[in-house]
Order: sequence, then C-alpha cells, then structure tokens
Amino acid sequence: MKDYYKIGEISKIYGIGRDSLMYYEEIGILNPFRDSNGYRLYNISDIWKLNLIKELRILNFPMKTIKEYLENRNIKSTNEMLEKEIKLIDEKIEELISHKENIKKRLNAINETVKNTAFDVIEVKYMKKRKALKLNANIKRDEDVDFLIQKLQKEYENRFNILGNNNIGAIFSLESINNNIYNEFNSVFCFLDENEDVYNITFDENYYITMSYGGSYSKNKEYIKNMLEFCEEENYEVIGNPIEIYKIDIHETGKVEEFITEIQIPIKKRL
Repeated sequence: MKDYYKIGEISKIYGIGRDSLMYYEEIGILNPFRDSNGYRLYNISDIWKLNLIKELRILNFPMKTIKEYLENRNIKSTNEMLEKEIKLIDEKIEELISHKENIKKRLNAINETVKNTAFDVIEVKYMKKRKALKLNANIKRDEDVDFLIQKLQKEYENRFNILGNNNIGAIFSLESINNNIYNEFNSVFCFLDENEDVYNITFDENYYITMSYGGSYSKNKEYIKNMLEFCEEENYEVIGNPIEIYKIDIHETGKVEEFITEIQIPIKKRL
C-alpha cells in the first residue's frame, strides 16, 4: 500500500470527480499537500474521510452537515445525525404520499367526468351551498378566462390545482345573454371543498337547470337558448347569472372535441 495518492488515483478509486475533491479541499474537509511538482497528494490516513463522505452523500446528507460531523464525531453525534435524517425522510414520505393522493384525485376527476357525463340532457338539480374563490373581470375572449384562472390561483397562493380540476368555471353576464351575446363573462371561479376555510364567495343552495356538452365553447349559445326555452316551457324563472364549468378543457387535452363543459342556471318556479 502506498502512503500517498494523487488526485487522479483518488478520483478513480472513489468515483468522485476532481471538481468535487477540490471542493472538499476548498471547504476544509480534505487537506492534501503538494509534492515538488505541485501535484496534490492525499494521505492514506485521510482516506476514511472519503469513505464517510461517499456514504453520507448516498444518504443525501448535505456537505455542511458532513463537514460538521467530521469535525466532531462521537457516538452521540452519530446517533443524532442519523435520527435527524430519519425524521427528514419521514417528512418526505408524508409529502410524497400527499402528492400521490393529489395526483390520484386528479386522475379520478378526469376519468369520472369522461365516464359519467350525460351529454345534451337538460336536468333540474338541487345544489347545496358551495364555497368558491372568484375573480371579477370583464371577459370577452376564451383566452382571457385561462389567464384570469391562473391569476386567481396565484392570488390565493395556489390553493387549488388547474390540471384535473373539474370545478373551475366562469360566470356569464345574463344581461349580455338577454342581448343575444353569449361570450361575455363577469368573473371566473373555482369551487372548493366544503371544509375549506379560505374563500371569497358562496353560491347559495338552490335549484339549477343543468346540461353538459362536448366540443367547442361556441356551442354554448345553442345550449343556453335551449335551456332558457326549457325554463319557459316548465314555468321556471331564471334568478341569477348562468355559470359554465370546464370539466375537461385545454389543460387536459389539445383536442377540442374532447372538451366537456357543464352549464348551470339558477331557477325558481314561477308563482
């Protein structure tokens, strides 16, 4: 066995790049000396440090922690360091489990929407009170809806997801609809879980006529007209702005024919 090893030899033996070895020297973990030609020479007695560094890096310990540990090692500090890492790993596991459940929820929302949506069927449904986040704006283009939804999400510190969320929508201007304009909206919104504490609007419990359609949003004019005709035939009065919920949209698919949109209009029976 040699007493000293050059940087190239150490790099090859340990699979550690020269840059990393020089960084370890820079922060004071390794202290090679120079031979007469200026080459770095590593003392065989310091090799144990590289053994520990390599193993601790595999365990994802940061270099700051490794340096502190190498400077003050004993059974107590070893146990404390490993126990602390176990705690961090447990926290990461919980975070990953939560992340996995979030993704499963999005997948379920997409698949349930595709599987269970009945198209072009007008129904009367009773809706419980719904909490939501809402952003008011004068919207006249579909692109504005996407921009404002992103703005709403950012404003409320990403409290809701966009991909796989079938509770995002926009509120029509009933006044515009009465003037035969079907692409103007007053606001965008996202319905929230009923146990959510942060919200800025509630949609009161009420009866709604509802209908889902597939494809381009340009169809909403035809469907809203049909729904309003249904109201007249069934003696219902429209008591608020219609809403449009984007169950499947540009975020889940680039194929317009795969879009799924639901229209809801609040109503009451005429006396």
